[in-house]
Amino acid sequence: MKHFLKLLDYSKEEIIEILDLADQLKKQKQQGIEHPILKGKTLAMIFEKSSTRTRVSFETGMYQLGGHALFISSKDAQIGRGEPTEDTARVLSRYVDGIMIRTFDQQEVETLAEYGSIPVINGLTDFCHPCQVMADLQTIREHKGKLEGLKACYIGDGNNMANSLIVGCLKVGMSISIACPKAYQPDQRVLDFAAAYGDKFQMTDIPKEAAHNADVVLTDVWASMGQEEEQKIRESAFAGFQINDALMAVTKEGCMVQHCLPAHRGEEITAEVFDAHADEIFDEAENRLHAQKAILVHLMR
Repeated sequence: MKHFLKLLDYSKEEIIEILDLADQLKKQKQQGIEHPILKGKTLAMIFEKSSTRTRVSFETGMYQLGGHALFISSKDAQIGRGEPTEDTARVLSRYVDGIMIRTFDQQEVETLAEYGSIPVINGLTDFCHPCQVMADLQTIREHKGKLEGLKACYIGDGNNMANSLIVGCLKVGMSISIACPKAYQPDQRVLDFAAAYGDKFQMTDIPKEAAHNADVVLTDVWASMGQEEEQKIRESAFAGFQINDALMAVTKEGCMVQHCLPAHRGEEITAEVFDAHADEIFDEAENRLHAQKAILVHLMR
């Protein structure tokens, strides 16, 4: 049984295979070629964390693939509340053909996969955001023509995005530099993984040092969902960790900017830099649809 729980589970070859499929499905969509590969199949979408892009992209993706997506909100689901995750996995396995879950705890996703008998997709946890990073990689390859040998730079919180970017970039042959405050570093499991890649991975608390000669700079909001009470503390901690003109000046000529959205202009990125790279950022947002369709086909075909 194949699942999509975290990029740590996937090889370079598997990641590239999904990206190639995403490109193919995107081209077919642009050319008006229907591709009902998952006709008659149903995806259960469990949202313990809300999201505009995740819901719309997965629901639209299943429709374009000929299948059906069933939205289950935190108010509708009993998972982890009145019913053990193990039992939810067993029940849904008898109703639907796949599960996408957007939640807090990575272990909840892993448990669904362990006890269910259908594919499980991680739509986001506090540990990682693999679907978003697949869209990032697809977008970078579209604009740069390759992934191997490029340098990525991530500025900001060492959160789920940082964790998945480190793994995804290193696995496809990129190097990556991370700049984050010392109190907000990526997960130790990811740092242990990255240590095997030597100087292809660098971590610092000096943003310009990380951004030097970068081909693509990426960031995320300073306070993610569930961290709103820490907003003021985080604003203080991340002062200086902004993508702005001064930081972009040390990157490579033609450097891209990516943001997983929603963006808080004036915090993690200036309005000027965002607007200058808006086409790249919204290509990235669109590619959530195509990358996730490829993941769905990869698992559920």
